[in-house]
Amino acid sequence: MSRTLIIIGLCIVAIGILWPWLSKLPFGQLPGDIAIRRENMSFYFPITTMILISVILSAVLWLFNR
Repeated sequence: MSRTLIIIGLCIVAIGILWPWLSKLPFGQLPGDIAIRRENMSFYFPITTMILISVILSAVLWLFNR
């Protein structure tokens, strides 16, 4: 359990350090993401981005468990 928490913490720190470069990636603007903009409201549902992140995280966790 402690090893898992350390790895998660290190991943969060790495994402924080790399955030200026990660924010320039096209995540959130992929085809399949639903964005509705009206004059009084905006709705955004990043379904394709969530699926892509889920696949990447699943692959990384699978590699850690091998």
